[in-house]
Amino acid sequence: MDYPGGLMFWAVFLVSALVTLGITPFCIYIAPKIGAVDIPKDERRMHEKPMPRFGGLAIFIGVNLSLGIFLSHEKEILGIMVGSLVIFLIGVLDDIIGVSAKVKLLFQILAALIVCGFGLRIEFITNHFALRLGDDHLFLIGVISWVVTVIWIVGITNTMNLIDGLDGLAAGISFIASLAIAYTAYIHGYYLGTLGLLCLGGGALGFLPYNFHPARIFMGDSGSLFLGFMLSTMAMVEPAKGATVVAIMVPVLVLGLPIFDTAFAIARRVVKRRPIMEADKGHIHHRIMAKGMGQQRTVLTIYGISAIMGVAAVLFSRDLFKETAVLFLIAALFVYIFLTDATILLPKLKGKNLRRLEEKEGEDNK
Repeated sequence: MDYPGGLMFWAVFLVSALVTLGITPFCIYIAPKIGAVDIPKDERRMHEKPMPRFGGLAIFIGVNLSLGIFLSHEKEILGIMVGSLVIFLIGVLDDIIGVSAKVKLLFQILAALIVCGFGLRIEFITNHFALRLGDDHLFLIGVISWVVTVIWIVGITNTMNLIDGLDGLAAGISFIASLAIAYTAYIHGYYLGTLGLLCLGGGALGFLPYNFHPARIFMGDSGSLFLGFMLSTMAMVEPAKGATVVAIMVPVLVLGLPIFDTAFAIARRVVKRRPIMEADKGHIHHRIMAKGMGQQRTVLTIYGISAIMGVAAVLFSRDLFKETAVLFLIAALFVYIFLTDATILLPKLKGKNLRRLEEKEGEDNK
């Protein structure tokens, strides 16, 4: 796609953001009438009163309206829009009446196959580190290409769904990831992918004022599944035919925290012999909350880590591997701090320090 002009980038973003912002109050109104309400019935939930969970409708309309106005003439974008409708509908059913994990997985695979059918597939994987020595591609032929693409789309879709555990968390991470991947696509000349990701970022940002703590509405599965699906597919739009570093490596880095959290959750449930899709309070946002931080500070902390990973992804795409490694290590350090518990190792030290302070205060009072 040729350079569309600066106004086009702003137009797709603002239309998506403003439409989502305008429709969300209607979603708050309609959710209780159709039964799309999240009732706090276990310890895992962070809210104490019933909460409408139909915000996915606003995000879906905002993003797809912008795509429809500006980009629906592109075959790959049209395929993504059709696939996103399937994802959104199964999410709505889950929000209203509840759907089993197996059924949701089948619909996710169907949506991914639709995208593949419109010609949007991962056709080869680039060894990015070998580019300076010449092209080094692993081509994915026929069915293999379809399988890899479906696994990628379904994986990222569920990653965003699992991270949606605190007010504003999934929407904020989606906004940060969309901008980071969009900027990377832009500097590499993939303008169609840039526009699509800006549409998605606008939708996520437009929903945040109503979803950030204290939230007035949740996005529900219809929103989190939609955001994950759109992130995975929009990142593939042009890079899948050019440099897969943008299609796969950049999203993996940007979404490094949610991907790690998902992998950690799966491993944790396998070790405990629990169903993989079973909800628990072992996610990283729960662990940060357990450190004594409230919802707002926990979410802002995760925003910060995600932003670090976003910058690392941009640097990686420009072959700045040392700088990428430094930022990755900084993010990993923060994750390590939040996933470990120093109180188990240092109770005696804390007790000694406390006694010393008390003795010193007593001497000063004398």
